[in-house]
Amino acid sequence: MKHIELLLTVLEYIEVHLCDDMKTEDIAGACFCSRSTLEKLFRSVYSISVHGYIVRRRMMLAAKKLSEQPQLSILDIAVEYGYSTHESFARAFEQVWNCKPSEFRNAKFTELFPRFIVPSVKGDYYIMQRRHVDISELYDLFQERKDCFFVLCDIKHMIGINEISRKAGDLAILEQMRRMTAASGEKDIVFRIGGDEFCVLTDSSDPAYAEQTAAAIRGMNGQTFSYEKQEIPLTLHVTTVRLKDCNRYDEVFSGLHNALRDGKA
Repeated sequence: MKHIELLLTVLEYIEVHLCDDMKTEDIAGACFCSRSTLEKLFRSVYSISVHGYIVRRRMMLAAKKLSEQPQLSILDIAVEYGYSTHESFARAFEQVWNCKPSEFRNAKFTELFPRFIVPSVKGDYYIMQRRHVDISELYDLFQERKDCFFVLCDIKHMIGINEISRKAGDLAILEQMRRMTAASGEKDIVFRIGGDEFCVLTDSSDPAYAEQTAAAIRGMNGQTFSYEKQEIPLTLHVTTVRLKDCNRYDEVFSGLHNALRDGKA
């Protein structure tokens, strides 16, 4: 139980200090543990270093500002998240998003790296809860489009891609987002609803439109993305659904995941 409390304290500290000059030693000291204890716990539960998580969180929030606040310069955003030069910020940004900040500026923003949650405990074992992303915007939009179809996707053999490297897994998710966005209509919106699970909320109640979008995504199955001179093929599970009688946030969230699971079956 003390490990759960430590993780909660660490994650809260990181969120509060994301814009500060923060090192792993600072976090460990503030949370009354050693650096080695913190790193081991973070890697065992989340399979990523503390620093790696901080960089991804900063780049996720920076990307959101790039997309939603065009009046801010790239250097303004860089400085806000602890980078003293445009070049150092651009390097970190490209490692996460696989494109330059200037190239991302006009893209549709989709939350790539949500805040981690703390796992629950059952007996002596960690049981990972679903990494729950904030889909409140999806829920609000769904209230306006209750008759519209969703197109749902996740990556086949994601474990194998992550075994190549964590970076390869991040690039696979970016490629998934790119394919879904390319297949979507102008008023359709892509949301992340889990680790490698995404949905397109269409602006259409026509099942043929949803199937056409799904077919366009499936048509890209087997195409590759590049990672360190490797060409890695990517295939997506794709299914469509129109949710009925979902009036609460949790009903929408569980309904989408159930539909994706049933579609794979």
